[in-house]
Amino acid sequence: MRIRQLLIAGLIPVICVGIHAQENQSQSPGAATKPARTAYYVDPAILDVSDLIPSPPAMDSAQGEAESVELHRIEQTRTEAQVAQAKADDAEEDMFAFKTVFGAIFTPEALPITAELGAHVKNEQSVIGNQLKLHFERLRPYQADATLHPVCPVKPRHDSYPSGHALTGYLEALTLAEMVPEKRSEILERADNYAHNRLICGVHYASDIEASRRIAYVVFGYMLATPRFERDLAAAKLELRSKLGFSGR
Repeated sequence: MRIRQLLIAGLIPVICVGIHAQENQSQSPGAATKPARTAYYVDPAILDVSDLIPSPPAMDSAQGEAESVELHRIEQTRTEAQVAQAKADDAEEDMFAFKTVFGAIFTPEALPITAELGAHVKNEQSVIGNQLKLHFERLRPYQADATLHPVCPVKPRHDSYPSGHALTGYLEALTLAEMVPEKRSEILERADNYAHNRLICGVHYASDIEASRRIAYVVFGYMLATPRFERDLAAAKLELRSKLGFSGR
């Protein structure tokens, strides 16, 4: 409940900043090259998060060089088990990546209402995440450094910042923590591990992950203030808690 109060309390200034940025931002020449996704909970005209995170560090900056060194270290020390889990997380970019927290019962088939909520949350990541990727156009690690060897699928686009997978993971985690607060610690720990696996994959930098985490809290605070999300969250919460055997809360 405290997370909910803090997020909503901080939402009004965020929305005001978003409105101001939207009024003063010109349309990017490349924005029309990719069809825009339709938001379900978030109004991108109000919530413009591009001014709420810093630009990614330059590759020749101290932070940029340190992040590259970190990826080389991870590549040299990652185990077969870590690679296997990173690949599995790469393939499952949805709420059910959290089955490691909830067990075998946590499936789309067993939880159709929860699955629908998760799909809508994932959609909001696509709306916000793609907007930011187009705005920053950061090279992926393997695009900037050919000596890196990613173990997950690669892309030709310059869209490293922020990480879409990490943003999905954190948004889904905050949603699940609101539904089952008894497991908040395990859920958020899983979200951190899920995000870190983008580094194990070799497809993102640490600052991509941190940007995703910060954005997720802002976006989730916005979602909590919308009647549509509150309604869908309540229905999914009832379904999930009943299936898991938790008492009403």
